[in-house]
Amino acid sequence: MQVIACIKQVPDTTQVQIDPKTNTLVRDGIPFIVNPYDTHALEECLRLKDRYGFKVTAISMGPPNAEAALRKALSVGVDRAILISDRVFGGADTLATSNVLTAAIKKLNGEDEVAIVFCGKQTIDGDTAQVGPGIATRMDLEQLTLVDRIEDLETSSKKIIVRRKLEGRYETVETKLPAMITVVREINRPRYPTVPMRLRSKEAQVETWSNEVLGLDVNTCGLKGSPTWVSKIFSPQRDKGEMIGEGITDPGKIAYLLIEKMLEKDIITI
Repeated sequence: MQVIACIKQVPDTTQVQIDPKTNTLVRDGIPFIVNPYDTHALEECLRLKDRYGFKVTAISMGPPNAEAALRKALSVGVDRAILISDRVFGGADTLATSNVLTAAIKKLNGEDEVAIVFCGKQTIDGDTAQVGPGIATRMDLEQLTLVDRIEDLETSSKKIIVRRKLEGRYETVETKLPAMITVVREINRPRYPTVPMRLRSKEAQVETWSNEVLGLDVNTCGLKGSPTWVSKIFSPQRDKGEMIGEGITDPGKIAYLLIEKMLEKDIITI
């Protein structure tokens, strides 16, 4: 049996700039990273490998340079890395993306039974949190989102118990495998690659699957298969902060000035 980690290469959002004329992201010179939530999904796969002997496969859909994300996955111990890349997949929204990833996972399941598909809860560039659930729906998998702990896993009976982190409370859920799990950061601390593993990953094979491998209708992929699109991207305008008074020597006066400012802006009423 195998577990699959779906990872995505994303721009480092602390350094993203937007072209004011085209309202698109300026990608030239921008460093790319593995989506932080996905690193936790990958780590959880590796922990299941260490404990139960699962084979770990990492998959990523993206342009050719997304191979770098998969090599990072190889450097921490995944058994197989697959880049899903084709021009017809370009410009995909979450619906089209989940369609392509589902086709790849089904193909992998035909080779070796898939027990769990892991995703990060969301990506830092899109923030939709829709791809994982989209895969689960298309594959008719049990869907466990916002997981912060795997409480128990029985491989013989194919049963799993997880804890979900909700607002103000936790929820413990038991279900049958196969399942889709999306994880939050609290689930683990990702491991660092060793020097030998890092060197080995540079020589390891990253498979590339195009649409010739998956055989999808091009009208269900990329822009053609995307019912939603981004019409405009812009940076929100932020007012500069205002310094009032000196709060160390006379905090009472500063509190009074702050209340006056908040009343003036209708933030509070008396």
